[in-house]
Amino acid sequence: MRVAEILTATPITVGLDDNLAQIKRIFDTHAFHHLLVVAEGELFGVISDRDVLRALSPFVDSPNERAIDTATMKRHAHQIMTRKPVTTTADETVGVAARRMLEANVSCLPVVDEKDQVVGIITWHDLLRAVCGLPDGKDRQD
Repeated sequence: MRVAEILTATPITVGLDDNLAQIKRIFDTHAFHHLLVVAEGELFGVISDRDVLRALSPFVDSPNERAIDTATMKRHAHQIMTRKPVTTTADETVGVAARRMLEANVSCLPVVDEKDQVVGIITWHDLLRAVCGLPDGKDRQD
């Protein structure tokens, strides 16, 4: 089985200068765990929901919120993203992609073409669904 058969095409992406408030809003309204950071279709990084939690002040939207806490919401995607993410291609086998995820200790792989243009994304959920022969779950992006 090839990555092309299980990838989520047209994943939701953000730009390098999108701020943390925008990114948090995307995660709050969608049922997935990773965003790709792109510029003109080229992949520059990945942001996970865990990256957002680390970047946010725990006092945002609380009675103890201060100006310094709300200032964290102005941080940009390029400041919190994982740079040079581990990637795969659509032609790669699912087994090789899974091994790459395990070796790199990551939970998703952006799928890119030879010019680093984003083609899609696969996650550990996609791999498990494929191995178990379950429906593809294309109604959500992990």
